[in-house]
Formats: sequence, structure tokens, C-alpha cells
Amino acid sequence: MCAMLLLFPMLLLSQQWQQDFTVALEQARQQEKPILLVFAGSDWCGPCKKLDRDVWQSETFKEYAAQYYVLYKADFPRKKKNQLPQEIVATNAALAERYNPKGHFPLVVLLDEKSEVYGKVGYRKGTPQDYLDLLNSYLQ
Repeated sequence: MCAMLLLFPMLLLSQQWQQDFTVALEQARQQEKPILLVFAGSDWCGPCKKLDRDVWQSETFKEYAAQYYVLYKADFPRKKKNQLPQEIVATNAALAERYNPKGHFPLVVLLDEKSEVYGKVGYRKGTPQDYLDLLNSYLQ
């Protein structure tokens, strides 16, 4: 029981990737936070996997993102076992048509609460803090 009480604050700060872009957009409006929209091929794109492992899963990113970003991953898996529900596939395709028409993977798009683009970036070598600094430079 004590362990659960100690972990509870950590759960509140952990990053939460939204499952619905409409919810992400509404959350961004209510909380006045930018949306971090990530186009990924989770089961086939090597740089996507590396970005996930090196940046998105880092404690530095998780702690920062929980406070300052709304997160949405537009995933495009290829393996049959990883296929997403049709509704999510349709949403991700519409997002790709608008924000990633050339089909670059990974592509990270920072949006304001009105879905306007602050900036875009692909995979970059560096620390999670380097990546956050780059993303935040788009907000200025």
C-alpha cells in the first residue's frame, strides 16, 4: 500500500498520449498547451523506433511533456497484428493529408490549440533535452 502511495504522484506526472485527436485538441484549448503531433510507423520505421526509445520514453521528456504538451501519435503500423481501429486509421490519414502530405517518418509537428503549425522536425540525433529545446524554439 505504501508503494502505491509513493507511486501515485509519478503516475499523475507521466506522459499521456491521447487516443483521440479531437480530445487532444480540446485538451490543448482548455489547458492552453501546444499539441505535439508525431507521425510514426511504430512497427517498421527504424528512426521512429529510435526516437521513441531515446526521446519519448526518456524521463526528461516524460516529465516535461506532462506539464507543457498535449501528445498525439498518428501511428501507421504495417503488420497485421498491430493494425489500429478503422476510426483511428481514418483520423491519422486525415492528419497526414493535412500535416504530412509527403509521408515523412518520423515527423514531429508542433501545433497551437487552433491546429496551426508552429514548426516541424524529423529525427535528430542528440539528447532528449536537445530535442525539447528544438521543439520549444518553435514556440518563440
